[in-house]
Amino acid sequence: MTEDARFAADEPQAPTALAVTDGIITALGNDEEILALASADTEIIDAEGGVLTPGLIDSHMHPVWGAQLTDGIDLGGLSTVDEVREAIATAAAQLPEDAWVRGWNLDYKVFSEHGAEGGGAESGAQVSGEQIRGDLFDEAAGGLPVALVLMDLHTGVGNAAALAAAGIDGTEEFEDESLVVVDEHGRPTGELREIPAYMMLIDAAPALSQAATVDRVVEALGQTAASGVTTAGVMDGRPQTIEVLEAAEKQPTGLPVRLQIAMWHQPGDDDAAVEERIGLLGTRGARFEVSMIKMFIDGVIDSGTAWLHTPDAEGESQHPFWPSVQRYREVSRRYHQAGFQLATHSCGDAGAAAAARLYAQLGPRVTDGAPHRVEHLETLTDEDVALLAETGTVASMQPLHMQWREADGSDSWSRRLAGERADHAFRVKDIIDAGGKICLGSDWPVAQYDARIGMAWARLRRRPGDPQAPVFEPDQRLSGEEALLGYTRWAAEALGRADLGVIAVGARADLALWERDPVTTEPDDLLSTRVLLTLIDGLVSHHAEDFS
Repeated sequence: MTEDARFAADEPQAPTALAVTDGIITALGNDEEILALASADTEIIDAEGGVLTPGLIDSHMHPVWGAQLTDGIDLGGLSTVDEVREAIATAAAQLPEDAWVRGWNLDYKVFSEHGAEGGGAESGAQVSGEQIRGDLFDEAAGGLPVALVLMDLHTGVGNAAALAAAGIDGTEEFEDESLVVVDEHGRPTGELREIPAYMMLIDAAPALSQAATVDRVVEALGQTAASGVTTAGVMDGRPQTIEVLEAAEKQPTGLPVRLQIAMWHQPGDDDAAVEERIGLLGTRGARFEVSMIKMFIDGVIDSGTAWLHTPDAEGESQHPFWPSVQRYREVSRRYHQAGFQLATHSCGDAGAAAAARLYAQLGPRVTDGAPHRVEHLETLTDEDVALLAETGTVASMQPLHMQWREADGSDSWSRRLAGERADHAFRVKDIIDAGGKICLGSDWPVAQYDARIGMAWARLRRRPGDPQAPVFEPDQRLSGEEALLGYTRWAAEALGRADLGVIAVGARADLALWERDPVTTEPDDLLSTRVLLTLIDGLVSHHAEDFS
């Protein structure tokens, strides 16, 4: 067996076949040895020379919340206000009079040409000189309410009609660093910073039915399974998440991916909310289980809501998302003692360091020794990298988030981190070399859920399929083996699951059969490398149409 747990028939001394009984791998050996174990009712699958790997694990995604937020127009790839206006006008022309224009995946760069329009704004209203304003889309929407979500899911924008329908008037106060941005007259500009602020807008819009949400979740997870994913870490757990997943498991297909759920805790949640979530620990279905808690210690770099050791180029990102870091520590300790694995969102370096120091005091999850995690870690100092390794903190990272960066550093992320901090971006290789723990994922719908794209970005640090695209921090590129481990064994260890992410006797038969070896295949060719078969507990969750 190779170190990366690939299962290729052409390797000397490597097993060429395996047996599965009741969802568990029960034997490894050559063809003759394994076929001798078959009974009359054994299903025999000929891999036809393909390469078998453990099923991939997307360590961070939002299948339920993502299904709800991706209602409306996909604005990805649009870079100017005029392009967005055209998309909104086209959609509005096809909607009834009582509908809302919804959109998602909007890039911050769209607003760069409008930084000086519309008068001044209160401190905090600017995004690297860009003015996010809802009135830019009024005419295109033809009077309909407009509710858009930016690509990182941390900023929303609404026009006056949508703000009025949601009752947002600029006087809102939050228990965290969320903000309804207002102009010099106290009127909302339309920019809604952070999830608690913009979800007021989304919650006021017409909602998808549960049946439609279930269909979208099953479809998205089915497409994820087609890229070899068998398990995902769900980072948006709410009571309705469980309701949707329970309904999905009643569908004929069930859930195409195994899900480990992190319940959400917002800074404003009180002790009663903590106890309510503790009561949900261990809630499970056939293919989902509540095992983690997700907390936000900061926001995002692009909007100035991250928590950095020193302020960004706009003088922002100086504060944690929580008004009281002590409260974050107290809540984390309570969840830890209850048996949760902790997952703390931190894009900034100061937030990641604060979480790692706390984890060192708490120790791993008491029930199974699962290590606590930090999600994203988009910039880190040398000291932070060493701290992660010393404390055993898992760095759950998404290298494909770099797809919004520009070669000239003109994107909002790079401008805010101008200088050394931008060069210390997504230091996944440095963490590995320091002896730290990593796992990889997509953060869908922030980025694509096809795991092949994620592995390609981890290896290339540029846009796959475009050799002329800029390479960001080439010294942080992973090998093919490291990228696969980041989506298999290391990702399973990050969940505290010794039975996933490996091909071994006693492990669950969560497997992906590739037409070519994903480790040795050129990363630019990964997206065209088909996954022929995906199995969960030995049961088919994806089957390529022309694979016998």
